[in-house]
Amino acid sequence: MRFIISAVTAAAVTFIVPTSSVWAQDPAVVQSKTVKLKFENEKVRVLEAELPPGVKEQVHSHPAYVIYVLAGGKVRNYAADGKITEAELKTGDVLYREPLTHAAENIGDTTLHMILVELKGANAETRKN
Repeated sequence: MRFIISAVTAAAVTFIVPTSSVWAQDPAVVQSKTVKLKFENEKVRVLEAELPPGVKEQVHSHPAYVIYVLAGGKVRNYAADGKITEAELKTGDVLYREPLTHAAENIGDTTLHMILVELKGANAETRKN
């Protein structure tokens, strides 16, 4: 009986661990061709992202973050919960996002170019006033 429980536990861990690690991937690692780390300290991390037309990102995660759109375009977002949304990001837009796991796809005909400022630690938590 112990052998069966151990085998089932091992199988579950083998399946769960790789799946959960995929959902928590660092965008600068899984998107190294399109996302570059520009700055990091104990409070923030700044990323520069350029997503050419037709490119779909790998699934990755962000803490709470701010996006500054340097060059806009059309994007399709694939959320971890299966929800798919589309939006047009305009040059100069500034957006705040709660922590999320997702993938984005450039569905327009121009390269999306953005600066992302990820908040760390207490700064990443939603403040309730």
